Amino acid sequence: MSVIIHFFLLDSKGKPEIRIRMMKLKNLIFEKEGVYLHTNAKRSNQDTTIPGFIRIVERAGVPALEWSPLEDEGHSAPAVLYSKKDGEGGEEDTNFDPGYEPDWAVISTVKKDREHVPVKASGQWSFSLPLSELYSLRRARFSLGRNFLVLTSRGGHPLPPLHFHRGGTRELLRALNRYIILDQSPVDGRLFLAYPHDSGALSQSFDKLQLLDDGGSDLVSRFIQDPYATTFGGFSKVTNFFRAAIRPPESPIHLRTPHDPNMAPQSDEEPGFELITCGVELGPRPEVTRGQPFDKWEEFLDPEGRVKNPEKIKELVFRGGIMPSLRKDIWKFLLGFYPWNSTAKEREDILRVKTDEYFRMKVQWKSVSEEQEMRNSLLRGYRSLIERDVNRTDRHNTFFSGNDNPGLTLLHDVLMTYCMYNFDLGYVQGMSDLLSPLLFITQNEVESFWCLTGFMELVHHNFEESQEAMKQQLLQLSILLKALDPELCDFLDSQDSGSLCFCFRWLLIWFKREFPFEDILTLWEVMWTRFPCDNFHLLIACSILESQRGELIGSDHDFNTILKHINELTMRLDLQSILCGAEAIYLQLVQCKELPLKVQQVLGLYFSSSSEEDSPDSQASETQHHLGQREGGAAAAAHGPAYP
Repeated sequence: MSVIIHFFLLDSKGKPEIRIRMMKLKNLIFEKEGVYLHTNAKRSNQDTTIPGFIRIVERAGVPALEWSPLEDEGHSAPAVLYSKKDGEGGEEDTNFDPGYEPDWAVISTVKKDREHVPVKASGQWSFSLPLSELYSLRRARFSLGRNFLVLTSRGGHPLPPLHFHRGGTRELLRALNRYIILDQSPVDGRLFLAYPHDSGALSQSFDKLQLLDDGGSDLVSRFIQDPYATTFGGFSKVTNFFRAAIRPPESPIHLRTPHDPNMAPQSDEEPGFELITCGVELGPRPEVTRGQPFDKWEEFLDPEGRVKNPEKIKELVFRGGIMPSLRKDIWKFLLGFYPWNSTAKEREDILRVKTDEYFRMKVQWKSVSEEQEMRNSLLRGYRSLIERDVNRTDRHNTFFSGNDNPGLTLLHDVLMTYCMYNFDLGYVQGMSDLLSPLLFITQNEVESFWCLTGFMELVHHNFEESQEAMKQQLLQLSILLKALDPELCDFLDSQDSGSLCFCFRWLLIWFKREFPFEDILTLWEVMWTRFPCDNFHLLIACSILESQRGELIGSDHDFNTILKHINELTMRLDLQSILCGAEAIYLQLVQCKELPLKVQQVLGLYFSSSSEEDSPDSQASETQHHLGQREGGAAAAAHGPAYP
């Protein structure tokens, strides 16, 4: 409808002037104030939280969800205008409380219509998203008592989390239900998928329930012939669907109740809205103690020098590390330089062969002339990176301190030779951090090189250009943390930190820069045992994050301050308590009889072939088979030690 609207602007001298404009009003359906957007602005003169309005509006019959900030004081802005809202069928829903007088709707600032795009315009934080483009909505809360929503468009673009400081999420969801169907995800109880109110969506819902999988075209005729069997046959499938929703094959779920002892007591300012989370009921976390450093090496060698019980040695190393005087010998076994079943004589032969091989590769790059290197940009680039990193790697350590230090020369030469050994990967920043402890312990160029190749067999994917392995590890870390502490995950999500990108350096170089040098020697030899699972480094990351839980959730942190806090943990973490926490987390998880399948896969407790995963018919039987194995002993993991 076209109406004349009077609105007021302030001129440059601060005096009001009246203008009259003709405009076409939008139909305002819902509005809620006190919805904040966290911008995570990096500039100190910008606010990191912006108050604003969330609205549902109709323009030309097209409903959209909009957020816009409150106008800054002192800026020229139109006064608040009101317009009588059109009745909906002549009857108002008396139970619906949008947070303002039900007969009036606030008209937002007059501005030109903009395209409905699910991203902020340049310099603006406002957004408008047509409800037909809304793909999902995730609702959660953390211990500060505020709810937040994360919206995702059908293009896969997440919008900034919206924080409801004064409540209102329940009312917003009810208002959205006028236009779209919000279907709760069976995998995550906090996630709602959006479908339009049309027959296609309804058919999609029936397809999901598989009510018509045996021929939907004759549903009516079958109902007329045998209504009892047809109706209850369909109901049985509904029952199966909800059973799968509660605990689907790929991710078992438990619904938390108010009596769940693992759920922190909270006061819900929005009674009547039951929040369902995807957490699992974990048992109590066991107490774990560390052992003494392993010092019985000679007792495990037979007369010919073979190691008699490698698994026991690994277990003892995992429990307490290695006596410093024995590291030089045992590290070569842990990193694959020497086979565990080799004799002393065989090891002498291996060292001779490996020494010749190393120097053949070293000669390759040493013999390249300056003129040749000028035409080899790849080798020239590797050398430049290595020289730069060597000059700043562990210079506080006496082995690498000072100028013209022989340790720096060895560090440089070993890294250049590794480029010849693995030219496809070459040198990537961070490799010098992995080599320096090896060189410090072995005090030998050849042995440190072959220990480095063994170490790189474990972590070389971290340094590949695609970064797919790092993305996968961050995803796996997120899976573990969600199972352990959904509330902490919710908080990190609310601050745009749910990707755990601040853990990238931890995983890339195995916490090398997070602990003192002496602690790294212990930490790495513990992780090289591969006990109790191959992804123990992810459990260590979980242990660190949980140790900072109170500091993170209990403070008014945003993305930048979270990143700053994590970076400031460097050299302030207690290794033994972190290791105890990581092992206790592992024991707590494996003792859970209904652990989500994805968590089991991260811990190495369950493996399935890609063909089996692709077969829907095989998923239920796989899960039952695995659960049967777990009931016989959950702690018997593939790489799990027999704890003494």
